[in-house]
Amino acid sequence: MEEKKILKIKGMDCASCSALIEHALKKEKGVSSANVNYASEKAHVNFDPEKTSAEKIEKVINGLGYSVEKEEEMGHGHEHHHRPESKSEIKSLRNRFFLSLFFGLPAIYMVMGPMVGLPRLPIDEKNGIFLQAFLATLVIAACFNIWESGLKKVLKFGPNMDTLIFVGTATAYVYSMANAILLFFGREIPMENFYFESAIFILVFISLGKYLEAITKGKTSQAIKKLIGLQAKTAVVIKNGEETEIPISDVKAGDIIIVKPGEKIPVDGIVIDGYSGVDEKAITGESIPAEKKKGDSVIGATINKTGVLKFQATKVGKDTMLAQIIKIVEDAMGSKAPIQFLADKVSFYFVPIVLVLAVLSAAVWLLLGYSFVFALTVFVAILIIACPCALGLATPTAVMMGTGLAAERGILIKSSKALETAKDIDIFVFDKTGTLTRGEPVVTDIVPLDGQFSQSEILRIAGSAEKNSEHPLAQAIVNKAKEGKISLANAEKFSAVPGKGVKAVVEKKQILLGTRNLLAENGIGAKSFENRLFALEDNGKTAILLAVGKKVAGILALQDVLKDHSYEALEKIHKMGKEVYMLTGDNKRVGEAIAKQLNVDKVLAEVLPHEKSDEIKKLQHKGKKVAMIGDGINDAPALAQADLGIALGSGTDVAMETGEIVLIRDDLRDVISAIDLSRYTLTKIKQGLFWAFFYNVVGIPVAAGVLYPFFGILLNPAIAAAAMAFSSVSVVLNALSMKTYSKKKI
Repeated sequence: MEEKKILKIKGMDCASCSALIEHALKKEKGVSSANVNYASEKAHVNFDPEKTSAEKIEKVINGLGYSVEKEEEMGHGHEHHHRPESKSEIKSLRNRFFLSLFFGLPAIYMVMGPMVGLPRLPIDEKNGIFLQAFLATLVIAACFNIWESGLKKVLKFGPNMDTLIFVGTATAYVYSMANAILLFFGREIPMENFYFESAIFILVFISLGKYLEAITKGKTSQAIKKLIGLQAKTAVVIKNGEETEIPISDVKAGDIIIVKPGEKIPVDGIVIDGYSGVDEKAITGESIPAEKKKGDSVIGATINKTGVLKFQATKVGKDTMLAQIIKIVEDAMGSKAPIQFLADKVSFYFVPIVLVLAVLSAAVWLLLGYSFVFALTVFVAILIIACPCALGLATPTAVMMGTGLAAERGILIKSSKALETAKDIDIFVFDKTGTLTRGEPVVTDIVPLDGQFSQSEILRIAGSAEKNSEHPLAQAIVNKAKEGKISLANAEKFSAVPGKGVKAVVEKKQILLGTRNLLAENGIGAKSFENRLFALEDNGKTAILLAVGKKVAGILALQDVLKDHSYEALEKIHKMGKEVYMLTGDNKRVGEAIAKQLNVDKVLAEVLPHEKSDEIKKLQHKGKKVAMIGDGINDAPALAQADLGIALGSGTDVAMETGEIVLIRDDLRDVISAIDLSRYTLTKIKQGLFWAFFYNVVGIPVAAGVLYPFFGILLNPAIAAAAMAFSSVSVVLNALSMKTYSKKKI
């Protein structure tokens, strides 16, 4: 059986690194899939443990010059996911920037100050060059890990962003240092042959860029940090009649826990005593507190508001709803949208191509008779302006923000693919029972047919036959009998016929309770009662026939209540220009009656549970992109078959759902929110990718000097460094601007 591992990778400096690691992992025997996310610095690897191992996978990564910092097994607790080292990482990047700025500022002032009218330093040009050489050496020492990383990647034939910076700054520094030595020994060297300030400028700006990138990247994963921060640290457990506070990790399923007003509910469970309002906003996005009484379920990380609740723990640790949500959000953040693959391909070949371009451009200018200094300027500028980081950050940062925003609203988007699919949906297919309706039908009519049985007798026999069934219609009949204080008999030889009804023996009589088809299959005709059935069904009621022996005794009519906001949600989908279908096991008349209330475009009626996915397939064969919205229990095959499966109000088994999008709240308006958020996220991904490609497509030719013959413009390597530093930061800031989404939309 396949295993899945999440590996934390240190040493990735740009998208070329993640592309390189991913390429190497995919080549490893036994690895079925590998996703390396530069933004979250994690590799998600699926592998066959019989063909390879986690150790071998780590070895591949280490062999490329990166290091696996921590291994996280899927399903283990999430307490350690909050990275304290990311704070120290940001701190060291900050220190590096300020140190390089401190040493570099005097040199920058010496070169740039007089250009903007500032007074010159009281130092002659020759000594000024020696001072610049000394300061440049100090800046390189401060930023030495960039050089070290770049050199290592060259030696291991895995060039990355740092390689470009290393080659560019080292060339400028070594060339300038050679000239400074010649100057020291009395040779006359023109001032334009010194590039110390460019090397300094580049390293200062790169340090600033990496520092800002780390800060902004950290902000994109705040959704996960927030979710992890929701976990309670302790729980008050009742043991031997006494209240004991224990760490959350020690709570076991079956423990009795007490939660007072204002306290956090530590784990999932069932209330055994008490009454209270519970604020579930953190999990479901629902702002109104949910009432909780004996028998109701409570979710860990929600807040008890008013009364004292005593509950029995049912799910702890990795099984709690919060842990499952964290797992889903993390997996989604680590997954790749199809749109990302082009950027990944470009990133993989990017650095080698840029190195070749830089050499070729410098050679061309030399062949055209330009000076070595001119060619060197072009060479360094190309290396420095090229930025694969922006390409690598555009998609994952937007995905991290989008899935995080959705999770805060009780919408779990399980993969980046779902984000991309959502915008293309043509038809939204809604399951009726439990999705458009509450799935809590009530008995509205009892119609005796042959005069032999009274209403209460029909209810007693039907209730007795259905006593052992868990179907919502059966529960409604049993509840109606209980309301009328009718005592039910025991049923024997009970069997359910899926989509048709039940058979049983009650008080030695053969009972059939179900559709016309069920009766017809057992040789009982219902033709003479059809008008009565039609009258009930035309009012949107489900009519069930009761046969005792070989005779039809009566009809029970049940009606399901529409969910709040069903009409509003479907109306909004129509406004988006999409079609709405309804899928139901009920007959066409009942389906049409409900469809009329909801303004549904088409009803797919009398569909048995196992046929639902076939109906989706038929629509797909017509070239339509289909979203299936169901309650995720008997709808699982249809949800899996659809181009986009949306599972509703799934209780606590969130991770088990087939749907690619899971709506924690039982509110159909969240379908619109999920589609809207998906579109918004995809727009941000496209914006990021556009700017990343545009920046490189324009920046590299300008650095190569294409404008020089026409306008005399040659890009200074220092300006190239500033542009490169802010390109990736701007892409991440574009993703971070998604935080304003809530104010604009929902």
